[in-house]
Amino acid sequence: MVESNHPASPVVILHGFPGSSRDWAEVVPRLPRERAVVTFDFPGYGSDAKDPRRSYSLFEQATYVEELLAARGITNCVLLAHDMGDTVAAELAARHNAGSLTFRLDGIVLTNGSIFIDMAQLTRGQRLTLKLPARRLPFRLPTGVIRRSLEESFTEECPPPPGAIDALIEEIRRNKGDRLMPVLIRYIEERRRHQDHWTAGLVDYDGPHALIWGEQDPIAVLPMAERLVSMRPGTPLVTFPDVGHWPSIEAPAELAAAVTSLLAGWPSRG
Repeated sequence: MVESNHPASPVVILHGFPGSSRDWAEVVPRLPRERAVVTFDFPGYGSDAKDPRRSYSLFEQATYVEELLAARGITNCVLLAHDMGDTVAAELAARHNAGSLTFRLDGIVLTNGSIFIDMAQLTRGQRLTLKLPARRLPFRLPTGVIRRSLEESFTEECPPPPGAIDALIEEIRRNKGDRLMPVLIRYIEERRRHQDHWTAGLVDYDGPHALIWGEQDPIAVLPMAERLVSMRPGTPLVTFPDVGHWPSIEAPAELAAAVTSLLAGWPSRG
């Protein structure tokens, strides 16, 4: 493997459920030019082929990140994560803490995600999907059903930007990914089973760590971020009063500026 040609650590973006790397399309061009930025779709999401034989476990998703970075010759990076991606970042941090991670983890920035699943305010759509059998659906989900579920992740105070819901639906339905929703959402149950392990991964991580949070999130509420800061004193917490669950979609310029400011204060470890 070879080091990145950029002088600073690359930024690897871990998207959330049920989104894709497309959620970050307006953020990536605004990130520091001196850093390479890596975006991709997790198995089961976006442009992925949607292999029904995969487990889509969060542990498997973390291994996929390691394999992807190795294939690209990336030996060190900063993780920038959202939603489900926060937990993948926590697993990679746990592997770093244990000395088994295959790349050097130079920092972690988490955005809105259920890092403490006991505090999560699941939407009606999420709860209903969790009640379905944990297997691939034999039919396509109606677009209206997907739309109503996604709308629940926004609020009246922080409505979706024009076209945002349509873009999310397009990525969810790509390669019949909507049929995988009852399987993919099981990450929530996995999160419950391994909460202590992933909390320790984040709390014990010895590198730069920060949180950027939309205060109006109806799912991953602000007290989650505050709880992590109380367990890891000194961790920077940047909040956006008028942003909800999707900072990369709702406020891409503000998010990119916050990330840029944080990274500027971290040691350069290219």
